[in-house]
Amino acid sequence: MESATPPPLPPLARWRSLAATLNPFAPLRRRFQRWWQARLPLSDTLSLTQRNVYILPTGSGWMLALTLIVLLIASINYQLNLGYLLTFLLAGSAVIGMHICHANLRGLTLHLKAPEPHFMGSSTAFDIQLSSERKTPRYGIALSVHGTGKEAQKEPHHWAWTDVPAQGQSSVQVAFKPERRGLHRVPTLTAETRFPLGTFRVWTYWRPAAQVLVYPAPETPTPPLPSGEPRAGGAGNTPTQGIGEFDGVRAYRRGDPLKLVVWKKAAKSLATGTDDLVSRDAQQAQRHELWLDLARASLPDHEARISRLTAWVLQADRLGLDYGLRLPGVEIAPDTGAAHRRNCLEALALC
Repeated sequence: MESATPPPLPPLARWRSLAATLNPFAPLRRRFQRWWQARLPLSDTLSLTQRNVYILPTGSGWMLALTLIVLLIASINYQLNLGYLLTFLLAGSAVIGMHICHANLRGLTLHLKAPEPHFMGSSTAFDIQLSSERKTPRYGIALSVHGTGKEAQKEPHHWAWTDVPAQGQSSVQVAFKPERRGLHRVPTLTAETRFPLGTFRVWTYWRPAAQVLVYPAPETPTPPLPSGEPRAGGAGNTPTQGIGEFDGVRAYRRGDPLKLVVWKKAAKSLATGTDDLVSRDAQQAQRHELWLDLARASLPDHEARISRLTAWVLQADRLGLDYGLRLPGVEIAPDTGAAHRRNCLEALALC
């Protein structure tokens, strides 16, 4: 399998990555973040209060503070009454903006819906519901995955923005792209707001307790299915013919019962403008079984063999075939349907 070359980082991201690499305090900062995140409770529902909501000035806020100091010194030096008025008016606006900004996030309730399994290499979206009991709406709420270490250096935060109506609810999706198959805990999330003036940043950290299952990435293009194995106790030992599909199916013949028609294949044929129907070969199905065995995936790399079996599972499911799965220490009997496909993909993800 050929690995796709990642796109080059923009200049600003490259400078940030270089600065983070050369920063002598970066290891200490990562260690502090790991220690801090370990202290956060695991919960799929988080209520924001003064105990878990934090506030600091932004770069614009520090510049505003510097401007106010300069205005105050100039007003004192030249005895400017209008200078005093402007200075205290701006300072009062900043204080009111700080209060509104903190209250914009405080009091929200965040709830994470159970994430659906997805395939490695594709982004999954976490559905998060924001609830507010306040009688006024909340504006400019942003959520994102809180990256640390190498993840933070590779790419910036991808914020998902939303407004929460008064005494209502709002939903937002946060993207996450894991790099390995298996069962992963949902990463630490962060929510923040800078409404209304942008001079203060109010944020919180959230560690959900949910886990997400990542299936292996299927091999592309999909290789032909392996030949069927003689059924135990079945009549005849004639091997199947390699035709690119399992020989338990054949072209539709007039008079075939409707229950033998592979309707998934028929729907795909009709969608492409053809009328080629495929039926299950009952006699062949009695003599042979389709087993997807890790030992029969003739590839040197273990992960490449797992990807090939994943592609076989998806192809056999699209054809509506009965198939079984053999993995080291795991054997799933031949069956068909969505539940069987899910069991096979789960076994491949966790093997």
